[in-house]
Amino acid sequence: MESSDDEKDGILGNYIPTELTSVLASSGVKFVDQVLNGQNELCLENFRMDKHVFYKLCDILQAKGLLRHTNRIKIEEQLAIFMFVIGHNLRTRAVQELFRYSGETISRHFNNVLNAIMAISLDFFQPPGSDVPPEILEDPRFYPYFQDCVGAVDGIHIPVMVGVDEQGPFRNKNGMLSQNVLAACSFDLKFHYVLAGWEGSASDLQVLNSALTRRNKLQVPKGKYYLVDNKYANMAGFIAPYPDVPYYLKEYPIGYQPQDVRELFNERHSLLRNATDRTFGALKARFPILMSAPPYPLQTQVKLVVAACAIHNYIRREKPDDWIFRMYEQEGTIFEDSLPPLDVEQPIMHIDTQAPDIGVETEQLEISSQLRDSIATEMWNDYIHDFSAM
Repeated sequence: MESSDDEKDGILGNYIPTELTSVLASSGVKFVDQVLNGQNELCLENFRMDKHVFYKLCDILQAKGLLRHTNRIKIEEQLAIFMFVIGHNLRTRAVQELFRYSGETISRHFNNVLNAIMAISLDFFQPPGSDVPPEILEDPRFYPYFQDCVGAVDGIHIPVMVGVDEQGPFRNKNGMLSQNVLAACSFDLKFHYVLAGWEGSASDLQVLNSALTRRNKLQVPKGKYYLVDNKYANMAGFIAPYPDVPYYLKEYPIGYQPQDVRELFNERHSLLRNATDRTFGALKARFPILMSAPPYPLQTQVKLVVAACAIHNYIRREKPDDWIFRMYEQEGTIFEDSLPPLDVEQPIMHIDTQAPDIGVETEQLEISSQLRDSIATEMWNDYIHDFSAM
């Protein structure tokens, strides 16, 4: 973002949405002041979080020396510019109209805040603990069968914009330019880990290989595992559904009763792993910039993904019943256009093109297969017993 030129600033919309025009500053009152001094709903709509959550993030960034007030722009306004851009996907011209600064000023503070968020991003990504997640412990469909499960891993394709000479590797199987992002999600809609920047042509397993072998790698606690879908192998630390058996929720008719041990396992596996779809649904709803390819440098596009996930986690921590999270709380919600998961490396300044093999041995695969079978068998036996008792 080196100039105010609309083709370089990476902010995609030409005009301010109708619902925002009512809060345009007037009589010299700044847009930011009008929002922050108004109803909490104004802050939610414009800056994508509650006012007290917004102010606390400003305090964190200031206390760590990552942002400071300038003669013209306070930290609150700097963060507001960044949040407004990623939360509304507007071109700089529209943002200038609201904030009354030049395109160069808007771009400079956008990048400053992005780098500040990246500098503390790892503080907002917490690895899984040793306790059984309450979403499993408190649900007899999942406990005790999945008691050693700590979350779900999935991948998502985020649109990117790259030069003509770079487009080949980034073109995914659907012919679109994207980065393949891998994420490990908790069942309470947080990201444990995010790896962004892989080219869209990379396979999901290749990205997972990278996540497990890099310096800042995806950690799977000993004796625990993540759920994955059938794009991945059933291997140590990762439990996949049974192949050649219906899996996704939409594949089962309403009211359908599983007919065998594998169908029951896949059905409940899918219900639990649905947390990734809901987590990415909430992320996209809050930050629509991730749904289109912003014309930023590639490194900036990669950092935006990680920063958005970090802020998502921060808001989930500070305001668990945030309005967007409430929309995605329901377990069985099905999303046709869902996003896959990510890995966090700090700073993410390079793009990986090759992933070393994990080197899974046949014995490990057999042990993982036996674990899945034992979970499925216990689940089926209890299901049949309970069904017979009805």
